[in-house]
Amino acid sequence: MSVKLRLSRVGKTKRPHYRIVAADTRSARDTNFLEILGTYQPQQEPSALKVDSARVISWLQKGALPTDRVRKLLEISGTWAEFQATKKPAK
Repeated sequence: MSVKLRLSRVGKTKRPHYRIVAADTRSARDTNFLEILGTYQPQQEPSALKVDSARVISWLQKGALPTDRVRKLLEISGTWAEFQATKKPAK
């Protein structure tokens, strides 16, 4: 089973809120997911972003791949830099 970190849309029409979730790549966008890792609310000023860094790093170390948008959000929150620091250097 391949796992991706991606956004799952929740909220009202034209008022989106997103969850950052770990999900099987074969499942639909807003259906089954393995774990909620954070939230993103783009409608707030400034945008609200909450990420459980420890759980995200755990999933990334297990081989989960983030989508492009989630990777950008992780870079903004600083979690991506933490993950890069924990990686072992290649010989």
